[in-house]
Amino acid sequence: MHPAIPHLIELQRVDHQIAVFRSELESFPKRIREADTKLTGARGEVASAKEALAQVASERRKFEFEAQEWKDRVRKYRDQSSAVKTNDAYRALQHEIANAEAEIAKAEDRQLEVMMKAEDAERRLKLADSRLKEADQSLAAEKKTMEAQAAEIKKKLEAAAAEREKIIAPVPEDLRDLYTRIAKRRGGTAMAQVRDEQCRGCGLRVLPHIVQELRSETSEEVYRCESCGLILYTLEPVPYAKPADGSANAASPASTN
Repeated sequence: MHPAIPHLIELQRVDHQIAVFRSELESFPKRIREADTKLTGARGEVASAKEALAQVASERRKFEFEAQEWKDRVRKYRDQSSAVKTNDAYRALQHEIANAEAEIAKAEDRQLEVMMKAEDAERRLKLADSRLKEADQSLAAEKKTMEAQAAEIKKKLEAAAAEREKIIAPVPEDLRDLYTRIAKRRGGTAMAQVRDEQCRGCGLRVLPHIVQELRSETSEEVYRCESCGLILYTLEPVPYAKPADGSANAASPASTN
């Protein structure tokens, strides 16, 4: 196995960690937006409750105004009744007074209904205010927690990036380029372990003599899987088995193309 392979194995491990850390950091803005959405919903409930209460108050003022108008008419009709000179005119005024008093009763009944609606609207507003306060406090605590988590992940990311620089330092430039190209094409993975004579990247069989080369401390070759193109390595002791004549290689030395 090429002497740089152990470094590339470690490099992939660290790169996977870095990818996880970056993914976690990128998730925080979304999580904050989701938390903000909950708060926006709570604010909407408060606004709706306030609007309902304002509408009830408007209805109450309307019925109070109507009742007062009818009361003013009753006073006017009674003042007029003392000055009428005929029975017909008097009876007509009494009829108007009775009608106005009936309207007053209707308006007052409506006022009572509206007062009950107002009590319900006030309860809704109080509950919505309480929920908004809870949501606001929860969001503040959640943001504080996420900020602490993000700060910790940033530290880990910085440490992993520093470790990466140390790991990659002894790797030849051509192998760095090869590793980078493969990882870019394969979603961040450039290395595949060979276990039980199989490439764990795709499952293709790797011939024993290739496995033996991978285990050799003196080998200077870098082998790639002919199927998935990942750089092969092995960590297990595998007995050498001479391949049958005419068999095809399942892995080939890496090229920089």
